Amino acid sequence: MVGKLDEFFRFHEAALSVRGQRQQLLASNIANADTPNYKAKDINFSSALSNALGQNLNQSPTTLNKTSSQHIDTPGTVAGVAAQYRPTVQGSIDGNTVDMDVERNQFTDNALRYEASLTLINMQIKGMLAAIQG
Repeated sequence: MVGKLDEFFRFHEAALSVRGQRQQLLASNIANADTPNYKAKDINFSSALSNALGQNLNQSPTTLNKTSSQHIDTPGTVAGVAAQYRPTVQGSIDGNTVDMDVERNQFTDNALRYEASLTLINMQIKGMLAAIQG
C-alpha cells in the first residue's frame, strides 16, 4: 500500500524538488545582478524533471550517474541536468548578463507553478481522505 502511495506522489515530489532547485538558481541570478561578468543561468525544466523521474536515457558525458536519490548533484546542476547560460538580450558594459525583468518573471512563474503543485497534492490527499472516511 505504501509503495502505491509513493508511486502516486512521485511525479509531484520530483516536480517540487526540481522547482525548488530552479528557484534557488533564479534567486542566485537576481542576487548577482550587480556582479561584474556574472552570467545568468537557467535550466530546461522538462529535461530536469524527466531526469529526476529516471526517464532520461540520453545523459550528457559530463553528468555523473547517481546510485541513490539522496546523492548531491554536481555543482551547477539541477536533478542531474547542467544549468545553461541564459541568452543575452542586452549586454552590459561590465559583462553581466542578468536581465532583472526576465529574472523576476521567471522567478514569479516558477513560484506560482510550485504553489500550484502544492495545491494539487493537497487536493489529492483530501480526495483520498474523503474516500477512506466515506
